[in-house]
Amino acid sequence: MLGVCLLFVGIVLINNGICAISKVDGKSAAIMNFLTGGLSLFINLVSLVQGNYYAAGTGLLFCFTYLFVAFNNIFSLDARPFAWFSTFVAVNAVVFGVVEGITGSAALGIAADGRWALIWWAWAVLWGSSFFTEILGKKGFKRYVPWLQITEGILTAWIPGVLMLLRIW
Repeated sequence: MLGVCLLFVGIVLINNGICAISKVDGKSAAIMNFLTGGLSLFINLVSLVQGNYYAAGTGLLFCFTYLFVAFNNIFSLDARPFAWFSTFVAVNAVVFGVVEGITGSAALGIAADGRWALIWWAWAVLWGSSFFTEILGKKGFKRYVPWLQITEGILTAWIPGVLMLLRIW
């Protein structure tokens, strides 16, 4: 299920980046966020019912990210609550990078894989960018975020998702 979710996380990140660069209306950009957030909600509720709490917990961070973005875009809401949520997620992403990438967890059945450390830490940077742009007011940094979204959409989600679906990873 992770490969399916990552495939859509990839396109929503790429789409959000391209829409920001090309100044697409936020309401139009929200559609892919709703679709990806909804798919992620379904997949992670299945994981929750199956008792895979780690997968559900980490996956729901993505789900709520995209639903939060969608609602912010539809209703033109203040971005600061999303930035605080993203800061919380970024801190957790650093921890998950250590667990999945360096130490592993026998209790969770996770073998350490350095690729996951890099992916989680890249996601931490992207989520953390909201803290800098919206909470600290570093608006100059905001022009780089769409490019970061596109790059991370390709490298940390789309490619790994496709590799998982093809059972190469």
